[in-house]
Amino acid sequence: MLHASAWRETSLIVQLFTRGHGNAAMVAKGAKRPYSALRPVLAAFQPLIVSWSGAGEVKTLTRADLAGVRQLGGRSLMSAWYMNELLLRLLPREDPHPVLYDAYDAALRALEQGESAAGALRRFEWTLLEETGYGLGGAMPDFDAPGEEKRMRAILRARLDELLGRPLRTRTVMQELQRYS
Repeated sequence: MLHASAWRETSLIVQLFTRGHGNAAMVAKGAKRPYSALRPVLAAFQPLIVSWSGAGEVKTLTRADLAGVRQLGGRSLMSAWYMNELLLRLLPREDPHPVLYDAYDAALRALEQGESAAGALRRFEWTLLEETGYGLGGAMPDFDAPGEEKRMRAILRARLDELLGRPLRTRTVMQELQRYS
């Protein structure tokens, strides 16, 4: 799940990133009720197995089950929010990108395992740009090589800023946190 927002008294609108359908908006009816089966499983960054119905732009989520648990905290959590914001802002609805989905999953696993957030984010950003047709071309650099991540950070950030047109909220928060840590 990328994002959830309240809808009416007891429901949520959830934005999911799926391997076979890309970004999908769904109504989770009754998900805010205390005894809803959806309430405990609809959490950001957790792998889900979902079912839905409907033919319109916003589907109806009919079932969601956890397919594992990811424990993210601190900087890893902020990095994960940053990736979610990129996916929400750059991908159109219902445009599948299985390679990007796998890169997102790999980045979340790397963040959970305490690996370098910078390297995981640069690999994800590289794949996102390549998969959406805005890539730099060529083979993916080795972001774990000394100096390569820092060099590529500026290049990838400039390309993303050009596409987005305005700064990401999560990037601003991350920069503020870095000043105080």
